[in-house]
Amino acid sequence: MRRNNKQVTTYFILFSLLLIGVVYAILQANLQINGTAKIKSNTWDIHFNNIQINENSVPIGTGDSPATIDPENNCKVDFEITLSLPGDFYEFTIDIVNAGTIDGMIGELNKTLIVNETAVENLPDFLDYRVTYIDGIEIVENHKLDAGSTETYKVRLEFKSDIEELPLATTISTSLTPQYIQADSSSVPVRVTADFATDSWEDIIDSYRGGRTSKLQEALAAGTTRNIDLGTLGIHPVRIANLSKPAECSTTGFSQTACGFVIEFADIITTHRMNKCDNNGNSVGDGNNGGWEYSDMRAYLNSGKYLEGQTEEIDYTSGGIFNALPEGLRNSIIDTTVVSGYASKDSSNFTTTDKIYLLSTHEVWEDVDGNTTSGIDYYDKAYNNTRQLDYYENLNVTTSSYASAIKQQNRTNAVWWLRSARSHDSTSFDTVSNTGNYPNRNAKLTYGVSPAFRIA
Repeated sequence: MRRNNKQVTTYFILFSLLLIGVVYAILQANLQINGTAKIKSNTWDIHFNNIQINENSVPIGTGDSPATIDPENNCKVDFEITLSLPGDFYEFTIDIVNAGTIDGMIGELNKTLIVNETAVENLPDFLDYRVTYIDGIEIVENHKLDAGSTETYKVRLEFKSDIEELPLATTISTSLTPQYIQADSSSVPVRVTADFATDSWEDIIDSYRGGRTSKLQEALAAGTTRNIDLGTLGIHPVRIANLSKPAECSTTGFSQTACGFVIEFADIITTHRMNKCDNNGNSVGDGNNGGWEYSDMRAYLNSGKYLEGQTEEIDYTSGGIFNALPEGLRNSIIDTTVVSGYASKDSSNFTTTDKIYLLSTHEVWEDVDGNTTSGIDYYDKAYNNTRQLDYYENLNVTTSSYASAIKQQNRTNAVWWLRSARSHDSTSFDTVSNTGNYPNRNAKLTYGVSPAFRIA
């Protein structure tokens, strides 16, 4: 009997395997993916063409040779001239032609200067040598040369006329080699000089990155604004707050919030609490405990809300000021390293990465009080980790002269929040008052929101 049971079991397993094989055969299918790629024929051809000598240039003397494109290398120009008297100059223009089908850009500018057979970094005082575009725009890396387009360089070598002492005979060899490479996303047009009030954000950014900032500087100095539509929050003006990026911006631990191209709201767009507060500062995100990093305001600006009862997590799914920005502007905003001060329940500054942020005390005021126990640099532990924005510096906004820091809400002077936790307590952050000075306020109270962001 036992043997029969074994046989039945064996037969059952064999039958199951056969059945699976039959079903697999029925469901079997042949899959195919067929593709064809065609590489279009392209050409790379960037070269010099069309030299035009300024008719007022010094005449070509014995042993000299005019600017000429090398017949065997149309990317090379040679010339040799003699400047005999102060005021003599040699000048010519030359076209850079992209006759190919691929956009190019300047990848590297190699400069060489040899004086009496010795390589040097700086021109002699009596000589001026300039290579620019024909309209005087500086040639810099990443300048784009579109396929099928032409730019014109202007080359000028001059024996300065305003010299105090005649130099000895000198032989100077100069070489400028703009190395063109295939254009990528870092390329910038040569001749975009953007108007902040009217032009596209893309053109404004290209203008800044290309070093063509004259109109932007004018807009900064004039406090020029442009309106942006925030949907249900209404239409609000923004202005250029900063264009400079001094050496201190590259130091370790330095906030980038006042470095580069900073835009700020020129008015108060809405009101919001800085943080919930139990007046004890017992948990992260209460009062000023956790500083800017764990504040409701930071989450509100960057598209979310602080999850009450959770100390490490922020929910960025519920909208916010960043999501209210126009898409073209929102896509232009870059991540910013934000350093913010700490207060009595914490022990070190907070460093975050944000799209938009509130300003800090030093970004608005320059401290002139010098009080080590009650000055603004004492109240804000990160005061020395940032700098005053160009806009407020130009207006000479200090801790004793601050009317230019005033912002309005619905045409009325109003209080607006800063991200700086007040160092000596556990409940407050600094604000800008309706007169422009810097009182602290309890984090649970509702005051104005006027953030900033960087686009380059």
